[in-house]
Amino acid sequence: MNNRKEKEVTPHHLSTAHSDGRRILRRTMPWLLGLLVPVGAALWWWQTQEDEPAASDTAQAAERADRVAGAGGRRFAGANAVQPVSVQAVRRQDIRVSVNAIGSIVALNTAVLHAQVSGVLQSLNFKEGQQVRAGQWLAQIDPRVFQAALMQAEGGLARDKAQLDNARIDLERYRGLLAKDAIAQQQLDTQSALVRQLEGTVKAGQGLVDSARVQLSYTRVTAPIAGRVGLKQVDLGNVVQPGDANGIVSITQTQPISLVFAVPAAHVPLITARLRAGAPIPVEAWDRGGKKQLAEGRVATVDNAIDPATDTIKVKAVFPNRDEALFPNQAVSVTLQLDVLNNVIAVPQAAVLRGSQGFYVYVVNADNTVSTRVVKPGDVDDGWMAVEGALKPDENVVIDGTDRLREGAKVELISTDPKQRAGASAPAGSGPRHGRESRDSSPGR
Repeated sequence: MNNRKEKEVTPHHLSTAHSDGRRILRRTMPWLLGLLVPVGAALWWWQTQEDEPAASDTAQAAERADRVAGAGGRRFAGANAVQPVSVQAVRRQDIRVSVNAIGSIVALNTAVLHAQVSGVLQSLNFKEGQQVRAGQWLAQIDPRVFQAALMQAEGGLARDKAQLDNARIDLERYRGLLAKDAIAQQQLDTQSALVRQLEGTVKAGQGLVDSARVQLSYTRVTAPIAGRVGLKQVDLGNVVQPGDANGIVSITQTQPISLVFAVPAAHVPLITARLRAGAPIPVEAWDRGGKKQLAEGRVATVDNAIDPATDTIKVKAVFPNRDEALFPNQAVSVTLQLDVLNNVIAVPQAAVLRGSQGFYVYVVNADNTVSTRVVKPGDVDDGWMAVEGALKPDENVVIDGTDRLREGAKVELISTDPKQRAGASAPAGSGPRHGRESRDSSPGR
């Protein structure tokens, strides 16, 4: 047990301690304030030093953006900045009214060359893929059997003719004897009937000869139509027969050649009216990508009924195809020219925009500001669109750089050809670099 006597705490003692604490606080307060003020100033200075690099980075980024805008990227600047645009002049020209479709090339005529008699194939007198004329000799089948049959038929015909000649001589003799009352009438009638019978026999024999001659001619296989031969379907030495499914070779008439395609039924009255009037309706065949024109032709006829499922009608066009650019079953893009709009106002198709007010274009004024003109678009021909509206020839319309334009905006005209723009011909490395490469090499990345 702790025998030390604890000191008793009285109110007098508490009052004395409180007074001592206030005296200590008064003595230390000036020192605390003197210490806090330099510390606060140091903190404020350090914060300002942290902000300055950020502002410098922002200024550098703005400077880089200005350089990019000056090299052709100004269209990404603010709406109030001068916008670089490309323009093209409004003009008057003829616009073709056309219909685009997808069609298939069809041979004007197709024939599969079959053997008409059975026999061994002795020769092929053509090259695969060549053009042949109608009646040209293409193949030869062994003719010996058919030559023998022809000789046999001709021999029988000669025998029958000799018998007929003898019967006719006897008939004349009997007529003379009957006139002298030397023979009976019945004998003359019998001889006359024999002559008629032998005349029938001669005709039958002549038929056998003609049939044998035709069979012999079939051993010489000729082209039934003019056209382009395909790949041979049989080799020399094989026995060919009329029932062969593939025949000897196929021939397709490709000069001229036809094209079949479908157009909306709404165009039928105009097409039929021009056909009745004898007016040519031009048709252009393009490759499937629509980049290369293959041939030009004319509409030949239209189908006799409209397809109710698609509300279209088939049209058949014919092409000379002298260069053989078109092949049967080839799929092509088709441009059917229905009419021509003469001397109409036309603008580049890229200049026509669509907004809440309808279709419009941006026209560049003399003070290099733009104003909108509402137009009514029409047919398009080779990138130019016929329009109706308050436009005049030689007025400049914006074709590139319209994304940030507004009514009254200031613009700067640049060339439509990027190679002709300012700085485009500068040597590599002579100016600021743009794009991903410059961004990746910029400070701070």
